[in-house]
Amino acid sequence: MVDLPKELTDKLFDQMDVALDKTRARLEVADIARVLSVGNGIAEIAGFTDLYADELVSFPGGEMGIASSLGEERTGVIVLGPTEHIRPGDTVLRTRRVVDVPVGDALLGRVLDPLGQPLDGGNAIRAEARLPIERPALPIMHRAPVNVPLQTGIKAIDAAIPVGRGQRELILGDRQTGKTAIAVDTILNQHDSGVISIYCAIGQRASAVARVIQALRKGNALERTIVVVASADEAPGLQFVAPYVATSMAEYFMEKGRDVLIVYDDLTRHARAYRELSLLLRRPPGREAYPGDIFYIHSRLLERSARRRDEFGGGSITALPIIETQAQNISAYVPTNLISITDGQIYLSPGLFEKGQLPAIDIGASVSRVGGKTQLPAYRSVAGDLRLFYAQFEELESFARFGTQIDPETRMKIDRGLRVREILKQNEHAHMSVVDQVVALLAATSGLFDKIPPEQIAEAEKRVCEAASQLCPEICTRVQGGEELRPADRDRLIETMTQALQTMLPDTGGS
Repeated sequence: MVDLPKELTDKLFDQMDVALDKTRARLEVADIARVLSVGNGIAEIAGFTDLYADELVSFPGGEMGIASSLGEERTGVIVLGPTEHIRPGDTVLRTRRVVDVPVGDALLGRVLDPLGQPLDGGNAIRAEARLPIERPALPIMHRAPVNVPLQTGIKAIDAAIPVGRGQRELILGDRQTGKTAIAVDTILNQHDSGVISIYCAIGQRASAVARVIQALRKGNALERTIVVVASADEAPGLQFVAPYVATSMAEYFMEKGRDVLIVYDDLTRHARAYRELSLLLRRPPGREAYPGDIFYIHSRLLERSARRRDEFGGGSITALPIIETQAQNISAYVPTNLISITDGQIYLSPGLFEKGQLPAIDIGASVSRVGGKTQLPAYRSVAGDLRLFYAQFEELESFARFGTQIDPETRMKIDRGLRVREILKQNEHAHMSVVDQVVALLAATSGLFDKIPPEQIAEAEKRVCEAASQLCPEICTRVQGGEELRPADRDRLIETMTQALQTMLPDTGGS
């Protein structure tokens, strides 16, 4: 045995003492539970003596879950992520907090998942604050009337189904009828309105979300938009929380006195994700196998959209929820729920879409329960009876198909209705200013297009808009500023537009 020098042994023992101090066991108190079973997006746990509803719990590997179904013997947890790495017997820890998300101006221009993590490859989010995803709706006495317009840039909507700031307007229709296109066009049209936009994609294919992001980027709208994505291949728990996450982000800006537009695309897939989770959690199914609280989960979401009174800080959240119907069945469970919650609906008809009437908005089946209060005065003077006239035209048109003899007055109404229908056609991303919309609708409803063939209406519309902006700039300025269209201004616009159309009339030799 070799004897070591005393100095060396003392040094070794000192190092060992330091190492033992660092590795000495410390007593920590924590609430733990064990995983009993794991399903597709859910887990059942047991062992907690105390747990709050909707509290976050932590699984091994960092996955989080929401305590949803609390029971004496076991608790159902909605897992916010994949469940492949969770095994029965794994330890579960309490966090004593609910789901919250980062909020602030740093989120503008970013693509995020429902947990606030960037999906666009950019830097980590430096949030100004964090807000819980479940928050109480604005009290009734703090809400202001909805009377400030939110211009969509789409003639058929702004003229016949106006949307106001703080309103909840449902967009519904069958697959591939242009629902998302209307919502995206509305976002793009806010380029000079100061409105912040949030696009929440729920259960969409990644390719569809990529097209939307590309359209926003091409229209220079992404920098003032937040995109929240819970794609179809994400866990159903993430799809469920996505719209609440987006709404909390919107509420941050509303509480700063700013106006926000939020699009939920779409709540049909949100309802299906919640139905899947509920059935896995063994909750009793109801109509169409949806749980009994499916109405409540959507009402508590959409009630958070409102316009706040100025004395409480101002600001607003305008919601455009999207719902997909099947075979034009708007009386199905989820569509009727959303129709009763919202302040109106924009219905897109597959029949109109197949005929090339784009956007395929069925004006007769669409409604805005806020009404003309959100329209600029000039709209009311040129399109006040547009819905009634269009409904009468469609009825006369269907009657005329039987080949019966038609009196001259009825023929005039049908011919004018055909021109109005052509005026309401609009290409995707072809937004129109307020002035151009008012001028085009005035020309159509005043009969200036009656002698022009329907296939030339688009060219005629272009001419009258150019003539009005060049020859009547002061009238256009007043209309844009929200003033009423005076009778003298109306007569001058009609005279100017008539002159611009002279070369297009058949009796003058025009084309």
